[in-house]
Amino acid sequence: MRLRALLDTDALGLRLLGGEEELDRTVRGVMTTDLRDPSRYLSGGELVLTGLAWHREPADSEPFARLMAAAGVAAVAAGTAEFGYVPEDFVEACARHRVPLFSVAQSVAFGTITEHVVRQVSGERAGDLAAVVDRHRRLMTSGPAGGGPDVVLDLLGSDLDLRAWVLSPTGRAIAGSAAAGPELPPRIRTRLAAEHLAALRTGRRSPHRVTVEGVTYSLFPIGSAPKDAPAAAPVDRRASVLSDWLLAVEADAGDWPEERLDLLQGVTQLISVERERRDAARTVRRRLAQEVLELVQAGAAPAEIAARLRVAAPVLLPGLGAAPHWQVVVARVEWTDQQGEKAEGGAVAQSLLEEILIGPEAGARPDSAEPSDRIAVAHSGDEAIALVPLPAVATEHDGSEQGLLADTLLTAVREPLAAGLGDDGRLAIGVSAAVHSAEGLRGALEEARHARRVAAARTGVVCAAGHQELASHVLLLPFVPDDVRRAFTARLLDPLRDYDHKHRAELIATLEAFLDCDGSWTRCASRLHLHVNTLRYRVGRIEQLTGRDLSRLEDKLDFFLALRMS
Repeated sequence: MRLRALLDTDALGLRLLGGEEELDRTVRGVMTTDLRDPSRYLSGGELVLTGLAWHREPADSEPFARLMAAAGVAAVAAGTAEFGYVPEDFVEACARHRVPLFSVAQSVAFGTITEHVVRQVSGERAGDLAAVVDRHRRLMTSGPAGGGPDVVLDLLGSDLDLRAWVLSPTGRAIAGSAAAGPELPPRIRTRLAAEHLAALRTGRRSPHRVTVEGVTYSLFPIGSAPKDAPAAAPVDRRASVLSDWLLAVEADAGDWPEERLDLLQGVTQLISVERERRDAARTVRRRLAQEVLELVQAGAAPAEIAARLRVAAPVLLPGLGAAPHWQVVVARVEWTDQQGEKAEGGAVAQSLLEEILIGPEAGARPDSAEPSDRIAVAHSGDEAIALVPLPAVATEHDGSEQGLLADTLLTAVREPLAAGLGDDGRLAIGVSAAVHSAEGLRGALEEARHARRVAAARTGVVCAAGHQELASHVLLLPFVPDDVRRAFTARLLDPLRDYDHKHRAELIATLEAFLDCDGSWTRCASRLHLHVNTLRYRVGRIEQLTGRDLSRLEDKLDFFLALRMS
């Protein structure tokens, strides 16, 4: 339908404020938002309805109008309930960017406009697909009674016989249709998430098709770039790729007609509304975490920090009133941008940490409608910091207290996150011990940061370390300067690597196994499936090439550290 037709419909209460020469633009859909930047949820051609809650000062208008123009929206319709009028600075900004702008009478609900647009747009489509789109739109724009993404997926099952699920970037199940039957097994969800992130990171066109255990799935991004837009550079996409949901459909979309692909793209836009709602719900928790973090880092009095914690506890632990224990988790994401510089990933780490801490290993309440309601995550610079309240902390046999454990946090998410980060990206996480009061938070923060540095010193794309490891000698490794590391490891290991490369002698693997077996000839030979004499020959060759003696504790320790730092 055309914009002109909307203006001619008196019941919609629309008044043109600018863009008369653009009234022949085609409206392909409708979206309601009050985000400062909703562009990732737009695919072009939408009528964007906004209540202007994002407008706090005149300077806010220019970036919003610029984003609308870049997204290719058909027009913007602004409600007048917030100010009683549409600010003139917004009218001027839309005119500069050739974005048609309407005002909406206070007596007309956004739902009325949405239903009218959907009905008109659907009427221009053919057959049953149009009816399905119309039903989806009405359900998702009618508020909480609409039922959220589960109802949309149910309609895909009942009307189009499609089994579909909404998954998080780590493969966590967010929604599924009743027709889809049992929940997808974790191993399949993890594999689908990993394939999806890898495809998006490398700029492949969606939908992405993948076969897992003999079944073909088509994967559609939710809240990513539209399918007709040029793919962004892989490293630039990671900022959104690592936080966006995906729609997994049990079907091969490779031979689908354009109408059905358009339908599924429309469904992803509908589900993005739910993602937007959940993101907005995290705002309060993020602000609480930021306030506490700023007090802790500024060295505020414990009484002042304790007062902020008393405010945070009822929000994060409804019904409990106070949290007897707290833990701090620090995460840092690094990757190389297009200019070869390290990109700042604090906001990405914040989204990832929220996702990781939702899992059962983090103690999320299974009866919670919003599993992340116990997590407050702030970000500062290039790191994210989570403040995690613990209603109870288990005690081990040795008397030590346990809360979140670093080695279990990443179990279910390592594969998809590694696929999303790629060869030049890394995620390192550090976990503090549980503390009992505000006085302990500063120490917990430093402890979590130290643990993160220990994790960053390890090999692998996704690593974590906990407070239990800080008593170990490996605590020293993150603080060794890079040039010292390189020189030390090169001096000890390069002769062995060169020999392995020329003779395929596996001296590095032999050295690792020998140290891991505490220098036991018998156990090491058994592990490597070698005769003891062969093992003795290899160890002798290692000693000859490096000038070291593996019977001496000092040389064993040097080799051990070199392997850990390499």
